[in-house]
Amino acid sequence: MYALPAELRHALTEELESHREHDLAASAAELTARYHRPIDRPALRSATDVAAYAAVRMPATFAAVRSALAQAAAVAPGFGPRTHLDVGGGTGAAVWAAADCWPELGEVTVLERDRAAAGLGRALAARSAHPAVRQATWRQADLAKEAKEAKDAKDATMEPADLVTVSYVLGELPEAARLPLIRRLAGRAGMLAVVEPGSPDGFARVLAVRDLLVELGMNIAAPCPHDRACPLAPGDWCHFAARLPRESLHRRLKAGSLGFEDEKFSYVVATPAPVTPPGARVLRHPRTRKGLVTLTLCGDGITNQNVSKRDGELYRAARDTAWGEAWPPV
Repeated sequence: MYALPAELRHALTEELESHREHDLAASAAELTARYHRPIDRPALRSATDVAAYAAVRMPATFAAVRSALAQAAAVAPGFGPRTHLDVGGGTGAAVWAAADCWPELGEVTVLERDRAAAGLGRALAARSAHPAVRQATWRQADLAKEAKEAKDAKDATMEPADLVTVSYVLGELPEAARLPLIRRLAGRAGMLAVVEPGSPDGFARVLAVRDLLVELGMNIAAPCPHDRACPLAPGDWCHFAARLPRESLHRRLKAGSLGFEDEKFSYVVATPAPVTPPGARVLRHPRTRKGLVTLTLCGDGITNQNVSKRDGELYRAARDTAWGEAWPPV
């Protein structure tokens, strides 16, 4: 379970206290509905919209990005980014996730179109105990316009960075702008992480990005254990879940009763550097019966592996293995 860092949680709570809960709930309901629609969703229109967005989406985005980065870090143990570029960063959830994954992070730049979202993100970041988050540079950028107008790689807005993150952004861009943006970023990144909603459409965008990154000669760090064509059958989609705790206000704004939620997401992380991929990746919740665990794996195709008590330590490992993790355990 990936919870927001304590200082972010406290800063966000203080920000939300300056808004009426009824107004936050109304904004949250509308934003949640828009989240499932195609591109061209309306911009955040008020300070209450921005606060509601941060309340309901920051914890989920943090958990998804943090989970994706953890899997990438496991296959690239020598990777220790000093610089981070967060593209379309919203209120900065991916920045907090990267700093949590790699404490050695030293310099952060966030590109965001919406001034109000960036303003709240900057205010929250100022409360961070991590110097790179606290001192992050925030720049306004219209990604769709820049992707259309860019002529060459000499772009001061998108300077090279050890780590580049693009989370929940591509679905908000016109289709024609998506891969040109990724192509530009791939040439600037020591590691590039792209996260989208865990839906068929979100996975389709991620798969297109993966294909492009392989074409560009980058190595897939996660989740795929190989650089070959995706073996999933047509109509299926690869996605994972990150569990996050819900604060009491978070539950009320989302009209939920549980103390947690599972954020479904699809992602790809790639790097030009060598990686040591796992043998396979667990694609579904493991199915457990008495004395037997069945794992659906992506490795040499899509296969099911039965692990029984007779397998000893491997069986105990299978019982502790979760959806999205590498298999076999290192």
